[in-house]
Amino acid sequence: MAGTRPIPKPLWKAAALSGMASYLDAGLIVSISVNLAIYRDSYDMGVWMAGAISAIVTGCIAVGSLVGGRLADLFGRRRVYNWDIFCFALGAIVITLAPDDITLLIGVLVAGLAAGADLPTSLAVVSDAAPSWARGRLVAFTQVMWMLGIAVAIFLGFVLSTTGMTGARLITGQLAVAALVTWALRSRLKLSDEQDTEAETAAAPPGSSLKNIWTRAALLPMTATFVFYVTWGLGANTFGQFGTYLLVTVSDASQSLATGINLAFIPIGVLLTFAFVRVADTPWRDRLFHVAAVVQILAFVIASLTAGALVGMLVFFVLYQLSNPFAGEANYKVWSQLTLPADTRGTTQGFTYALSRGVFAVAAFFTPALADYSPAVLLWTITACMTAAAFAGGFIIRVLVPRATGAAQDRADLRVPST
Repeated sequence: MAGTRPIPKPLWKAAALSGMASYLDAGLIVSISVNLAIYRDSYDMGVWMAGAISAIVTGCIAVGSLVGGRLADLFGRRRVYNWDIFCFALGAIVITLAPDDITLLIGVLVAGLAAGADLPTSLAVVSDAAPSWARGRLVAFTQVMWMLGIAVAIFLGFVLSTTGMTGARLITGQLAVAALVTWALRSRLKLSDEQDTEAETAAAPPGSSLKNIWTRAALLPMTATFVFYVTWGLGANTFGQFGTYLLVTVSDASQSLATGINLAFIPIGVLLTFAFVRVADTPWRDRLFHVAAVVQILAFVIASLTAGALVGMLVFFVLYQLSNPFAGEANYKVWSQLTLPADTRGTTQGFTYALSRGVFAVAAFFTPALADYSPAVLLWTITACMTAAAFAGGFIIRVLVPRATGAAQDRADLRVPST
């Protein structure tokens, strides 16, 4: 079976270095969230500055995704791939050493833009390097890195919770160190046929790849993957940002219980994401999606029917965490690389990332008010979004994936990274 064919170690290295974009993206968002109360006290922030920093993180990642993906297709993915991670390191250093809130804001701007730019670019790089029989597993592995970014930030936040600004600086400092190490390793990563690829990119007319976006071959998969990601992400992002908040304010759980519930499921999420990687290049990837999507919808239905009561939310968390790795962002990443045209992968996925993150930011602004007005309305709305995501995923599986699989392999299938 193609999905069980061993993948050479250099390819795993390329996937891990590309996956650092997801690690740093998740780590930045969670670190700012964990440290926000400390920043407010240490910098004597007003509520508007605290809100601005939180909003800017998501907004900058969205803008960075849009601009970075386009720049990667125009000027060479490897070139942007190396520089955006270096810029992230600079931003993380500024955040770590910031003496006041204005400097912190500048660091967040730089790091957020760089993190956003690295997301579509790094996925395109690993997809270009991967042979078709390994592409699903290698792209899916970046989702493991995303889960690790969350786990490390939350674990450090828990361990260093009593150390004030020293702990806050250590949490963001590890992101700066990780980014610098990744930059050094990426700079030495070599891809076979790389010179030919870069020459081809440089020779392409500046507007050619942008023109190619407005074709059926690009628009259909771009629209379908966007619809799936934005509808699924509205639910996932809501519980990612407000899971603890909803457990405390709606379910009447204590802060310690709410935090414990979220922490308890992180190892499960990491392990199941590894399981997804194992099946990402086999027919089981899409078979499991149908089952997981139904279980995911059921989880939100139970939460909605109980109007957020603690017992219902506990059942929800169990079902959601079991299904999410097989019907979520990892699917979006793999499907995008399989169905989007190779010459516009950076631009098209950057667009879907950017627009989706923008929608998530707007939704997050209204979520606390909607939860206060009616938890049931909030939960049923998310249930409807998850249902729409299931239908979008089904369309991708039935129509787009077979079409992409039946197409001739692109030249990237012949490239293998070497060290």
